[in-house]
Amino acid sequence: MSGEDDYCELCDLPRSTCIHGMPKPVAPPEPPAPVRKPRKAAAPRTPKAAKAAAPVTTRTSAAPRRWSAPADFVPHIVAMLDEADGGLRTDDALARLEERVADELRPGDREKSPQGEQRWRTAARKARRELVTSGILSDAQPGVWQLRS
Repeated sequence: MSGEDDYCELCDLPRSTCIHGMPKPVAPPEPPAPVRKPRKAAAPRTPKAAKAAAPVTTRTSAAPRRWSAPADFVPHIVAMLDEADGGLRTDDALARLEERVADELRPGDREKSPQGEQRWRTAARKARRELVTSGILSDAQPGVWQLRS
């Protein structure tokens, strides 16, 4: 090839970058369609009453909980607010609740949750929310735990 043949006559670009000097790309072959196998007919089902009763196995001991459930805090919250004449600010309520249930907290309760709060505090907040939903506590004032009058 000579120097003149290295450039396209139509666009004056080198043939290696010119669209006129490059052949069209070859499309890859389409993959073959998958072959579907016919399903086997399922065996007829027998009604539940006709089946032999399987022996029932029950767990004799469940794994102990690592942290307290929100329901564990409900009676303590109600009693604490009743002693405090009906209402406390959130920080005060959580401090008093911690003093009240310190002996009942489980080992995992003092761990931090993914949100960064101690697990017992998160459970106490959920218990408060359940009490508000059930109508025992009022949520009229943000930041105040208050018995409904």
